[in-house]
Amino acid sequence: MPEFHRKIERSAIGFVLAIVLVSSIGGFVEIAPLFTIDDTVENAPDMRVYTPLEQAGRDIYMREGCYACHSQMIRTLRDEVERYGPYSLAVESKYDHPMLWGSKRTGPDLARIGGKYSDAWQVAHLINPRTVVPESIMPKFGWLRDNPLRIDDLGEHLTALRDVGVPYTDDMIANATQDALGQTAPDGDFAAGVVERYGQATQVRAFDGNPATVTEMDALVAYLQILGHLTGAAQAEAAVQPEVAQ
Repeated sequence: MPEFHRKIERSAIGFVLAIVLVSSIGGFVEIAPLFTIDDTVENAPDMRVYTPLEQAGRDIYMREGCYACHSQMIRTLRDEVERYGPYSLAVESKYDHPMLWGSKRTGPDLARIGGKYSDAWQVAHLINPRTVVPESIMPKFGWLRDNPLRIDDLGEHLTALRDVGVPYTDDMIANATQDALGQTAPDGDFAAGVVERYGQATQVRAFDGNPATVTEMDALVAYLQILGHLTGAAQAEAAVQPEVAQ
């Protein structure tokens, strides 16, 4: 074997071919599974897209770097499932661009945070995390409640997402601004339209407690409150396969 190594290392062409061979093996192992992607992503007929307000909240979530401390991937381990809920399925992130799976957790995983706490709790937590979690090291985001959300370009955001495969309809895109207004004002003129386009389960309320304006706090809380509820696939999977890894 040492003699073989010496011969390869002394031959430039042989050494290059050896590197190409080894690299090809690694590349094949990484690329080949992609050809079966349609078989590995679960089927979820009830899966819905984010509303314009929720998508705007997701953009704010990324803008503020929340993903750097909070993962959105519950692994198939008993302690994770018992703490956070059913383990994450690929289909739950099929419309996420970019995907926010990961394992870095300075704070808790947020894959199933939707509905766990009230809107008032979420707002208080964002304004000053220490008021509800005394040991928290999370920074304050209270100024989001003072920042009006830009809604005039939401249709353009949805158009860009449609270009990469998210099935937004022409009607959704054309009414994106009105739907953002409608989702935060249940008694307003546009509330019925957002429910019609995104389903009866759509959460329509003043997320930050003030229906008079649409703020960045509205958007971020709306996004947090929908996490884990775009589809019931994970809950259905957990009912069929309740056992997870020890």
